[in-house]
Formats: sequence, C-alpha cells, structure tokens
Amino acid sequence: MAGTSKGEHRIGLLNGIAAYGMWGLVPLFWPLLKPAGAMEILAHRMVWSLVFVAVALVFTRRWAWAGQLLRQPRRLALIAVAAAVITVNWGVYIWAVNSGHVVEASLGYFINPLMTIALGVLLLKERLRPVQWAAVAVGFAAVVVLTVGYGQPPWISLCLAVSFATYGLVKKKVNLGGVESLAAETAIQFLPALAYLIWLSTQGDLTFATDGPGHAVLLASTGIVTALPLVCFGAAAIRVPLSTLGLLQYLAPVFQFLLGILYFHEAMPPERWAGFALVWLALALLTWDAMRSAHRARVVAMSRRTDPAAVTVDV
Repeated sequence: MAGTSKGEHRIGLLNGIAAYGMWGLVPLFWPLLKPAGAMEILAHRMVWSLVFVAVALVFTRRWAWAGQLLRQPRRLALIAVAAAVITVNWGVYIWAVNSGHVVEASLGYFINPLMTIALGVLLLKERLRPVQWAAVAVGFAAVVVLTVGYGQPPWISLCLAVSFATYGLVKKKVNLGGVESLAAETAIQFLPALAYLIWLSTQGDLTFATDGPGHAVLLASTGIVTALPLVCFGAAAIRVPLSTLGLLQYLAPVFQFLLGILYFHEAMPPERWAGFALVWLALALLTWDAMRSAHRARVVAMSRRTDPAAVTVDV
C-alpha cells in the first residue's frame, strides 16, 4: 500500500510539473499563430477548446454533471461570470505575449497569490495572519516601484492578476471539475466566438481560411493547448497535497519570466528588477507562512490521533 501511495504521489507530481510547465512555456506558442490577431486567436481558443473537451467527455462518458448544472440557475450564473472573466484573462495574455510584454505578463501570475489574498479579505472578510499582511504590504510596495519604473501602473500584470484571482474565486464557489468547468465555460463562449469568426470571414480578415493548412491546424490546436494542462492539473490535484501544488504554481511565471528575458530579449532596467525582487520577497513570505501553518496543522492532527483529549494548539 505504501508503495502504491508513493507511486501515486510520483504520478501526481509529474502531472503537476507537466501542467505548470506547459502553462509556463505557452508564450512560445502564441507567436506561431501570427498573422492572426489576438482577437481571432482568442475566438479560436474558445471554439476549439469546446470541441476538444466535448470529444474527451464523450469518450469518458462524463455527462451527468451537465444535467445537474442546468437545473441550478445560481451555478449557471457563476459559470457565466467565470467565462466572462477568463475571456478577459485569455485575451489580455495573448495580446501581451504577441505584443512583446511577456515579462509583464509573468508578473501578473507572480502577483496572483497576493491578489487572491486581497480578494479574500475584501469580499469574503477573511482574517490574515501577520506574515500574510506583511506579504501584501511588500506586494503593494512592489507595484509602486514598478509603476515608477514603467512610468505608469503595470496594467497588463494587474489585469491578469485580478482576472485570474476573480476566476479562481468564482470557480471555488461553482465547485466543478477542471475539464467539466472548461466545457461549461466554453459552451457559453462558443456562440459569440463563432459569430466573431464568421464576421471576420465576411470582412476577408479570417486568417484560418487564407494562410494555409499548417496555420489552420495551429489555430485548431489552441483547444489542445488550453485543455491538456487542465487534464494534467486535475490528475495532480487528486494525488498531491495542496501545499505541493502551491509551490508548483510558481513554475509557470518563472518559465514565462525566463522566456521573456532570455528568448524574447525584453528589457529589464534596474527599477524593474527591484519591483520583481519585492514581489519574490512577498511570495517567499507567503510560502514560508503556508508551510509553517501546514506543519502546525499536521502536528495538531497527530496529537489528536495519539491523545484525543489533548488541547488544540493555536495554528
């Protein structure tokens, strides 16, 4: 049994690395879709993602959730909100990468955990521990430094962080699996996306039909690029602890950041390095605090198993 557990953990870890690795390397993919513009790429991503997940659900025969969802108007409304928010996130990210802002896009996903905490405080009235407050304060200082460095607030980073944090919050409320949730969201996105592609075609601006079969295949593969990391993430989420997933999530922005500097050769003046350093300090504080809290929770759980009458330790 222990061997099986270790094997399952290893499989989960590999799937987690694969998921965040693919998300981290995706900036290499979007430029391949030029001359398609960001809006056309976004529309194709919505259309082909639905096709891909629908085929996957047919093969796995996982349709029961759909009927249940259709009978729950509140969850449907939340799915619609999630679809709208992730549309903004996808669109801004594709535009940012293909416009030479990979480093700033990576910053958005570094900031995301801090933005998630901020939304928890503002919307869910969550209470923060002192170290979490310190991390948020350092993160705010980082945004100020980067604003000075850019000459304006890092709008791309903030938009990506806010949209993805909001998306995570809504997904938590919906409580639906990754592939199922993507199917529901892209089902809502499908008709507007398809209508936009048809309109582009009537204007003679649809590159899918005019730039050769290779280009068409690449645009169609946006569905695989979107769904495959989610499948790997789902396999990881059921096999490894959340604390491990929390650490793995930094792989994606790290890869994006390195690609922005080493492959796309984007500029990193000293003030931008200073801003990123502050963000990384804030994330280090959050990670340390999360690991400490997880350790204390394990100690409490063990003490309860060995001595049910033991007094609970404050974590």
